[in-house]
Amino acid sequence: MEDVLEVYKRPYDPQRPVVCLDETSKQLIGEVRTPVPATRGQVAHYDCEYVRNGVANLFMMFEPLAGQRDVVVTQRRTKKDYAQCLGHLSDEVYPDAEIIVLVQDNLNTHSPASLYEAFEPAEAQRLAARFEWHYTPKHGSWLDMAEIELGILSRQCLSQRIDNMEDLRRQTHAWEKRRDEAKAKVDWQFTTADARTKLKSLYPSLEE
Repeated sequence: MEDVLEVYKRPYDPQRPVVCLDETSKQLIGEVRTPVPATRGQVAHYDCEYVRNGVANLFMMFEPLAGQRDVVVTQRRTKKDYAQCLGHLSDEVYPDAEIIVLVQDNLNTHSPASLYEAFEPAEAQRLAARFEWHYTPKHGSWLDMAEIELGILSRQCLSQRIDNMEDLRRQTHAWEKRRDEAKAKVDWQFTTADARTKLKSLYPSLEE
């Protein structure tokens, strides 16, 4: 926990961006009957019956100090999907960064080993060296600021019915563009000193 909190204290450095990563799923739901659009004084109406079109996965990569995020929609959340996201983050989003400081939870796919599932060994090694790896503790995923951003995405975008992957990509891209243009950031206040006081019971006791 303190490792992540100390990372969050670092000043903004475009050569060493701090990026938080998390993921969530979205059930794709289609309409059985055409919805009745909203009119003046009347809300839109949707039939309670719907059709399931599968589940999509969304990776959230969020740089809190810059107010920049990148949402990648995939069909699955396998090691290869995760590895492809890191490749995108390294070579497309931050190609000029000296190193990317990566904060994420300890899901079993979130490791350098996943890179070897998707790339040749030399390329996997190159990508692994592009990142400085930091993990939130078990049951401590709330320390990952990408989780906060996913909550906002869920409320502002994913609460509606979306029935296919392409529409989901369009909707999330539009949301991402609005948030980036607004430079929406997270004002993180919880520090290591706070943790040692408020979460004292979680620390090992040195008393016999």
